[in-house]
Amino acid sequence: MLYRKFGKTNEQVSVLGFGCMRLPILDGDNTKIDEEKAIKMIRHAIDEGVNYIDTAYPYHSPSMKQGGASETLVAKALKDGYRKKVKLATKLPSWLIRSREDMDKYLNEQLERLETDYIDFYLAHSLNAATWRMIKDAGINDFLDQAIKDGRIKHAGFSFHDSIVLFKEIVDYYDWTFCQIQYNYMDENFQAGTEGLMYAAKRGLGIAIMEPLRGGKLTNNLPVEVIKAFDTADIKRSPAEWALRWVLNHPEVAVALSGMTTFEQVVENIEIAKNAQANTMTDKEAEIIEKAKTAFIERIKVNCTACGYCMPCPAKVNISACFTHYNDFYVFGDPETNDPTKSQYFTLGPKQKASNCIECGKCEEHCPQNISIRQELKKVKELFETNAS
Repeated sequence: MLYRKFGKTNEQVSVLGFGCMRLPILDGDNTKIDEEKAIKMIRHAIDEGVNYIDTAYPYHSPSMKQGGASETLVAKALKDGYRKKVKLATKLPSWLIRSREDMDKYLNEQLERLETDYIDFYLAHSLNAATWRMIKDAGINDFLDQAIKDGRIKHAGFSFHDSIVLFKEIVDYYDWTFCQIQYNYMDENFQAGTEGLMYAAKRGLGIAIMEPLRGGKLTNNLPVEVIKAFDTADIKRSPAEWALRWVLNHPEVAVALSGMTTFEQVVENIEIAKNAQANTMTDKEAEIIEKAKTAFIERIKVNCTACGYCMPCPAKVNISACFTHYNDFYVFGDPETNDPTKSQYFTLGPKQKASNCIECGKCEEHCPQNISIRQELKKVKELFETNAS
């Protein structure tokens, strides 16, 4: 296994981290983890050198408002001496925080659930404009300072899902030692993106990457054009290897988190990580990645960059999220066989969906891409909401 310095934490972390969000389950129920399989997978990864184990309060939960089965499963997997072999990461449920006391309540609950005295890497989870405002007002600085001082956590960081402008604001607000961002060859300009990666690295933050395979979308049911691009390589690699090696080719990245569901995925990813040195991708390989990326991009329906200039919408429609889910359906899936009702579009709140558009046109006045937003939202509604009704 390869290891890299995790920014100014000065910890050495394995380039492959085990993300415990997509563990094997029983009877199709996300709240029921197949404990035997999951523990076997996690311990095998640790035996092979993986030392970064990442979980969170709501993973494998029926609701974002309650603790899921992931943390308690991880506690079982780390018995028998395995806790001493790893750096454990979990996350404060930022969306549930209303007071300074809430932060201590959830951290203490997580320490009990994980059956440990301390968390190596503790993150403010899923920060965006709304959650950042809540935890900032509730006293996140004082909480983190105190938790580090009393030994409940060793290092403080955050995971992020919003614009580059907000990302920079958060980085500069507190003396974080690490952060977690979404990054892959399709998301160079999405959320924090490459600009955020470089910004955090220059300030000494250790950087963990989530969604290096974009939730499996860069490995499964690939368009023929993408497969043809990969087939031109001198060295044949799986789609997973192309995606992971692209992320780990960046020296600024310390660890790429993979949410593995099968033992075979664990084995494959470990083998990839053993040879994923930074700055080793050749010019020809970089060109192949660009061809694959272009093949994906050509399937995009709406040229939305999620810049946010169209927001806030007077009717509260989450315009960029609607377009993201709409594009994902066509870019990463097969519209002939995919079921629109299974899209992440349905995680949006009732008021955020395309059907709430009142066609006032204010969004179009500010769109730098000159998108006919009202017309495109009708297509989003037709695909997801009309078909689902």
